[in-house]
Amino acid sequence: MKNSITFLFAFCFATLLAAQEAKIDSTKYLRMVTFSAQQDHDNMMQQLGIKELRPGPSGNDSDPYHANSDESLANPCPQLPDLLTTKTGKKVSTPEMWWKLRRPEIAEDMEREVYGRLPKNIPNVKWTVKITDREFVGWTPVIAKQLVGHVDNSEYPFINLDINMMLVLPTNVKGPVPVLMMFGGRPSFPSPAQPSPDDMEKLNEAFKEMMIKSDPSMKAIFDKYPAYMPVTRLPGPNFFAPKPEGDPSPTEQLLAAGWGYVTIDPNSIQSDNGAGITRGIIGLVNKGQPRKPDEWGALRAWAWGAARGLDYLETDTMVDAKKVGIEGVSRYGKAALVTLAFEPRFAVGLIGSSGKGGATLHRRNFGEAVESLTGGEYYWMAGNYMKYGASKANFGSKTGCDLPVDSHDLIALCAPRLTFISYGIPEKGDAKWLDQQGSYMATIAAGSIFKLLGVKDLGVSNNYLTEKMPPVNSSLLDGELAWRQHDGGHTDAPNFKYFIPWASKLMKYEKKPIRR
Repeated sequence: MKNSITFLFAFCFATLLAAQEAKIDSTKYLRMVTFSAQQDHDNMMQQLGIKELRPGPSGNDSDPYHANSDESLANPCPQLPDLLTTKTGKKVSTPEMWWKLRRPEIAEDMEREVYGRLPKNIPNVKWTVKITDREFVGWTPVIAKQLVGHVDNSEYPFINLDINMMLVLPTNVKGPVPVLMMFGGRPSFPSPAQPSPDDMEKLNEAFKEMMIKSDPSMKAIFDKYPAYMPVTRLPGPNFFAPKPEGDPSPTEQLLAAGWGYVTIDPNSIQSDNGAGITRGIIGLVNKGQPRKPDEWGALRAWAWGAARGLDYLETDTMVDAKKVGIEGVSRYGKAALVTLAFEPRFAVGLIGSSGKGGATLHRRNFGEAVESLTGGEYYWMAGNYMKYGASKANFGSKTGCDLPVDSHDLIALCAPRLTFISYGIPEKGDAKWLDQQGSYMATIAAGSIFKLLGVKDLGVSNNYLTEKMPPVNSSLLDGELAWRQHDGGHTDAPNFKYFIPWASKLMKYEKKPIRR
């Protein structure tokens, strides 16, 4: 059944593509390459001269080649690249040296070897407010805007790209307000406004007439049940009901604190699979051709899309564009950290359970490995990253220990902006695979740059080899760099009640209710 659905989807896509191509003079453009994920992976291996990759470890401890969970074997190369020493051996002792010398070196290595470079010819995005709706989320009145960002595809019309985004802002506070942009699924209205009883009656009358006209036998049914209304109102907010037990949802917490939020669909920017690498924004820029080894992967593409969403927010007078944050969990936690590191206009990041490719050290051998990201998830990264999973290649072999940078460098690129690293616990589903310890080590090491730039880090030493990860539910929230491991699962929701006041305080935001 699954195969037949996959075939049907592929057939429909091919039919639509053929119809689109029929309207375009194909002689003017390169023909779009259609690769499977395996074909694209093989193509990149060939470009890099890689003959064989080490397999990624299994998350099942009973498998012969399972991921390491022995801390004594986790640090095969414990010495991290020094954040405070340039490639020429100069010691970085001032903020000016960081900004002019060391930070550009790290950013260059990170782009070339890990996440990929942004191309110079990325097309513009034009934002349109598709629908504006006034709603209630919990007890908060809001205005919700469905936004579509159309990417200019005039240079390659075979690929049509629209970024989907939903902006929700409280209307009971004085603006402009901070906004948290959250990577997730396809955005939807949180609580769509509904017709009044009078309007609902008109809709039902029209609907009945339409049904009877379509099928005269319907009249007998409607006559039998004269009070029946086919179109009914959805249940709305009950302002007299007691509040449910437990924490409100993260979005309700944001709105109650006077924040707005944005949900943005990463898959409307770039598909989360290797077969889609010649589509999406990467495929559009490359005119349907495969990537080169130093070009951007999906994580960097999602980060680019978030930055284009911020372009729109800068035009909305209800939004304080200097106080916009970025959030994500798991693969979207990786994307959120990449976004914060490379887009300086984002003021704050909530980085949830990001694992390898996010906050966890690449050279650590614990849980998810470099080989995991050079195998099935290769398309998240630059093609060059695959070199570090190679066992046989024209250049020999490489491991994560050969990387010129690591995740402490990525966190350091966020400094001095607010950076909150969040994890849960393995017992509740935030698996050991994510290597919470490796993320804590990277956060500790990155703290030296936060302090160099005149702000606070976690408040402990920057010795990542000796500092112990604090107990679960301990809050290290006294500085611009923050850490908290909650006692829940693979989510950052339990940390929102700590994140919001922390960020509001450091951004000097105070909710100002509108008195009516």
